[in-house]
Amino acid sequence: MRATALRRTALAACAVSLTLLATACGGSSDTETEGGKTDKGGATSGSSSAPKTSAKVLSAAELETASLKQGDIEGHKVAQAGPDDEVPTDGLKADKATCLPVVHAMYGAAEAGSKATTKRKVITDPKAGAKKSIEDMTDGEAEGALTAAFDLTSTLVALNAYEGTAGPDAFAAVKKAAADCAGGFTATVAGAKQKIVSITEEKVTGGDEAAAWTLIQEDDGAKAPFKLVALRKEGTVATFLSFNLAAGKDGGAKFTVPTEVVAAQAKKLG
Repeated sequence: MRATALRRTALAACAVSLTLLATACGGSSDTETEGGKTDKGGATSGSSSAPKTSAKVLSAAELETASLKQGDIEGHKVAQAGPDDEVPTDGLKADKATCLPVVHAMYGAAEAGSKATTKRKVITDPKAGAKKSIEDMTDGEAEGALTAAFDLTSTLVALNAYEGTAGPDAFAAVKKAAADCAGGFTATVAGAKQKIVSITEEKVTGGDEAAAWTLIQEDDGAKAPFKLVALRKEGTVATFLSFNLAAGKDGGAKFTVPTEVVAAQAKKLG
């Protein structure tokens, strides 16, 4: 890329990166979404370390208190997800039925037995701007500024409070689906196809039980990683879907499971 064009692109990226990250999980408001409750029992049987006994269920007010708020995580902005982020549960589908709990977890959709739901968007604060003007940068420096402008991680956090054994069952269903669908599947989100080519397990801790994965999405040959975390505390299941615009499968910004976001939410759940 010629220097002038690269600098212009980097300058534009600095201006729009925060806006883009607001809808980064999938690239539009149709794909970073919250799912509604379902009575179709999307959860399937799976293994869980939790005993099959009734777990404490939080009321809607208690769940709201336990949800992340601005100021809870240093270096991050927290906002409540709005109506524009919602895709009805029946708008979330998978070409393989066993993979559907993963799709639900990605977009915060509740499984059968959910009594209350909250959703938040968490975005890392932008890094300090370059000390040198874009026009004075070399091509390499400008390229670095472009990468830095998009090096922001956006996370959709959903809390679902379940009654009885529905919480442990929902968590177990996500784990089973992630294992069964490790080789990939195709999701349909509000009518748009999303091809997930692989699911790889990551390490994470928190709550009574937790699990994490890297999902690689492919679009016209371009691949991008997402991080998915599921965490259960008593009857509440928290899911986290994260995306970083600067990250790529073959390079780009370092993109890891947002452990600081997971830890902050786990702490609030008690």
